[in-house]
Amino acid sequence: MDNLKQLIREVPDFPKPGINFYDITTLLKHPEGLRQTVDALSAEFKDEKVDVVLGIEARGFIFAPALAYHLGAGFVPVRKPSKLPAETARVSYALEYGEDTLEIHRDAVGAGARVIIADDLLATGGTAKAAVDLVEGLGGVVAGLVFVVELEFLPGREKLAGYDVRSLIKYQS
Repeated sequence: MDNLKQLIREVPDFPKPGINFYDITTLLKHPEGLRQTVDALSAEFKDEKVDVVLGIEARGFIFAPALAYHLGAGFVPVRKPSKLPAETARVSYALEYGEDTLEIHRDAVGAGARVIIADDLLATGGTAKAAVDLVEGLGGVVAGLVFVVELEFLPGREKLAGYDVRSLIKYQS
C-alpha cells in the first residue's frame, strides 16, 4: 500500500494549526490509484457473505458502492439528519467539541443482514461506532468495517473493539 500512500497529499495545519490533514482527493483522481484502492478494499472481504455495504456520508459514498458492486451486495447510505425521504432511525454521538447525528432508512438493513461499513478514514471512531449502532439497532450484523486510511495514533480502533476492523493505509503520527 506504500504506492497508494504516496498518492495522498498531506496538508499541514488544516483545518487548524497542529493538525496534519491526509487529503485523499489526490488518490481519487489517479486512475490506477483509485482502481487499486477499490480492488484492495474488495479483497478484504472477498470470502465473506455480505448482504449490504453501508457508506457513511460523504466520502464513504465514494467507496461503499464500488465495494458493494465487487462483493455482489447492495449499498446503503448513512446520512446527516433530514436528508433521507422515508422513515429513519437515528443516532447521536459525541464529537471533540459538540455532537453529531446520523440517520439510516429503517428498512435499509433487515434482521440478520450481514453488513460491511465502509468509509475513507478511521480517526477517533465516533462516526464509525454510530454506524455500528445504527446497523445493530435495526437487527443487522456488522461483518466488518473497512477504511482507506487509519490514523493509528488516535483511539478509533479502541472504540470499535470486538469488531473486525481493517484499513489499507496507516499513519502512526
